[in-house]
Amino acid sequence: MTSSETQFVRVLEADGRYAPNAAAEQYLPLIEAISDTELEQFYRDMVVIRAIDNQATNLQRQGQLALWPPSRGQEAAQVGSARAARAQDTLFPSYREHAVTRIRGVDTLGIIKLMRGVSHGGWDPTDPVNGNTRLYTLVLGSQTLHATGYAMGLAFDGRSGTGDPERDEAVMVYYGDGASSQGDVHEAMVFAASYQAPTVFFLQNNQWAISVPVSTQTRVPFAQRSSGYGIPSVRVDGNDVLASYAVSRIALDEARAGNGPRAIEAETYRLGAHTTSDDPTKYRTSDEEQSWQQRDPIARMRAFLEGKGAAGSFFDEADAEGAAAADDLRTRTLELGPPPASKIFDHVYSEPHPPMDEQRAWREQYEASFGAEGAHA
Repeated sequence: MTSSETQFVRVLEADGRYAPNAAAEQYLPLIEAISDTELEQFYRDMVVIRAIDNQATNLQRQGQLALWPPSRGQEAAQVGSARAARAQDTLFPSYREHAVTRIRGVDTLGIIKLMRGVSHGGWDPTDPVNGNTRLYTLVLGSQTLHATGYAMGLAFDGRSGTGDPERDEAVMVYYGDGASSQGDVHEAMVFAASYQAPTVFFLQNNQWAISVPVSTQTRVPFAQRSSGYGIPSVRVDGNDVLASYAVSRIALDEARAGNGPRAIEAETYRLGAHTTSDDPTKYRTSDEEQSWQQRDPIARMRAFLEGKGAAGSFFDEADAEGAAAADDLRTRTLELGPPPASKIFDHVYSEPHPPMDEQRAWREQYEASFGAEGAHA
C-alpha cells in the first residue's frame, strides 16, 4: 500500500466550508444525521476543554502543578472520537486526553491531582460516574496492551459480537505518534488481530514525539503500520471534528459487532508544548506553527456553525461556560491539601495484607514518637 492509496477522510476544509472529499463519501449519511444540537455540543466541548487546558497550564507555571501536558490543537480528534463511543464502551487514554475524560464524566480535578502529585491515579475507573474511562498512562504505549487484553476478555465473555448493538461492547485506546514506535503497541496489534479483539487503536499523530518529527518516526503513514497486521485502517483529518466522529463511530461499530480490531490515524498538531517542561521553539519553526494555527479545529468548527446560521449568543455562551469551568478548576486546585500519609498503604494489595497493616502501624508509632511538636516540624 502506498501513501496515495491510504484513505484520508476530511469533511470540513480549514476555513469551515463543508466540502467532503472522496474518502468521506461513505461516512456522509452518518454525518448528515448529526443534529444541530449535537454539532453545537461538539463545539462547546472543544471550547470548554481548551479553557480548562489553558488554566491548567497557567497553574503549572505558577507552581501549583508539577507538570501539565497541554492538549491545545488536538480537541477535534478527541471530541469526535469520544462522542462516537457508546456508554458501554471502555476507553483507555494516554496522558493528554483531557477532552475524552471530561466527556466520559471524569472530573478534571482528578487529572490535576495526578499532575500535582497528591494522587496515585486520579479517579476510580470502576466508578460508573467515570464512564468506563481507565486511568492516564504515563508509560508510553503500555495502555495499548491493557486495552487489547481487556478487549480479548470481552470477546471471551461473549460481550461483543452478539448482534445486539445496545449491549455489545468495544474498546478504544489512545496513543501518540511517538508511542507508535514502542514495542508494546505492536505486540498489542498482534494479539488484537490474532484474537479479533474489539479494539479500536486511535493514534493522534500530532507531528512531534517531543522533539522528534514524524519524518524521523516513519517513512509511510502510521495507518499502514496497523494495516500490516491485517487491521483495517483509516487516516482522518484530526482537526475536523465531524470526520473524527464519523470514522470513530464506524470503527467502533465494526469492532463491537465482532468484526475484529480497527485502527485510526488522526492527523493533528499540538499547538503547545509536549509538556510544560518542554520548549518547542528549540526544535520547530514559527512558520510551521502558524501554518497549523490556520487549521485550528475550534476556529474551523465555529466557521462551519456560523455558516449554518448559529447565533452569536451561542458562541458567547460557550466561551462563558469555558471561563466558568476554568475558574472552578482553579479554585478547587488551590483548595487541595496534602494527601494523608495512609495513601502510601492504600491499594497496594487488592485484599487485606497483614504485613501492610504492620507497616502502617509502625509508621504511626514512629510519627507519634516525635510528639506533637516534632510531628509538625
